[in-house]
Amino acid sequence: MSQLDHSIKQQQVNSRKTLWFIVAFLLITVAGLLYVKWWPYYHKAILAADTHSIGSSILGDSSNHQIPFWQSALDYAKVYFQSVWKAAVLGILLGSLLQVLLPTQWLLKVLGKTSFGSTAVAGLAAIPGMMCTCCAAPIAVGLRKKNVSVGAALAFWMGNPLINPATLVFMTFVLSWKFTLIRLVFGLIITFGVSYLANRFAKDLQPIDLDQVVTIEEPKGTFMIRWFKSIGTMIMYIVPAYVLSVLVIGAARIWLFPHIGESTANSLMAVLLFAVVGMLFVIPTAAEIPIIQTFMSLGLGGGPAAALLITLPAISVPSLIMVARSFPKKVMYFVMGSVVVIGVISGLVGWMLL
Repeated sequence: MSQLDHSIKQQQVNSRKTLWFIVAFLLITVAGLLYVKWWPYYHKAILAADTHSIGSSILGDSSNHQIPFWQSALDYAKVYFQSVWKAAVLGILLGSLLQVLLPTQWLLKVLGKTSFGSTAVAGLAAIPGMMCTCCAAPIAVGLRKKNVSVGAALAFWMGNPLINPATLVFMTFVLSWKFTLIRLVFGLIITFGVSYLANRFAKDLQPIDLDQVVTIEEPKGTFMIRWFKSIGTMIMYIVPAYVLSVLVIGAARIWLFPHIGESTANSLMAVLLFAVVGMLFVIPTAAEIPIIQTFMSLGLGGGPAAALLITLPAISVPSLIMVARSFPKKVMYFVMGSVVVIGVISGLVGWMLL
């Protein structure tokens, strides 16, 4: 066999191997999402349609200042992790597997550009994920480790919670179609608009020449060695910070969500307050719905409720800490500021319509 024939045969073998890796990743993703998200959310949608509720607020009695801060932290962390642990495990699994199963060349050709196209593809890919911002964070980290563009990684990260179709269905049944419309409009603006613009704050990073992408080599070593290294690194750097930050945020919920009197329940001050608080606080998928439902039953106005509608699911302190090493600081500040500003605008719209 000539050298040329051997090279062609090796390329064919590598192509088949790459195809099997992609298929394996897709099968694991579909199976995981079916078990963790799609099937449970199907039943939750039926519950929402029948009862106009998807459960009680995860905040519990956030007005009780008699509870020691450490007890508040443990109580919230327990409820929170009971709700998200399956999705969190799936997020870490997928975030590590995409680093070793998906070929760098293929990912960069699809998601490596700073164009709106790459951002749009990543945002659309987020729709079936239906993860909260923390559970989607390991996948965003994995994408950045493969040198996917800042805009694409952000669109996937924030698109998961903001344009989650299951959450939109729950919201329509529990709150109203007006809430759903506001969430969809501003969720799309953040997912595709803010993510795309964030590319401009990452110009200090070395751009990838996609014409030379064929020269990129995959890491050496067997699949298991590379995967263990990938998942080990992810667990070491993400899990401790994740757990600790959730404890801190859980302890602070008493001060983050203060009691608001009737005179300020639908004021501009309340809109600003909840826009900032929502950006900082951490919740599981769709938990903003019972939180808003409970607050409105206690007299909260449509303005602050609409602000929470956007900022609560979009990002949080724990999720920001989880992805902080993967994005430039300027990008993180831009995202935080943009979420708060758009949350305020959403609150003003809700002030008029809700």
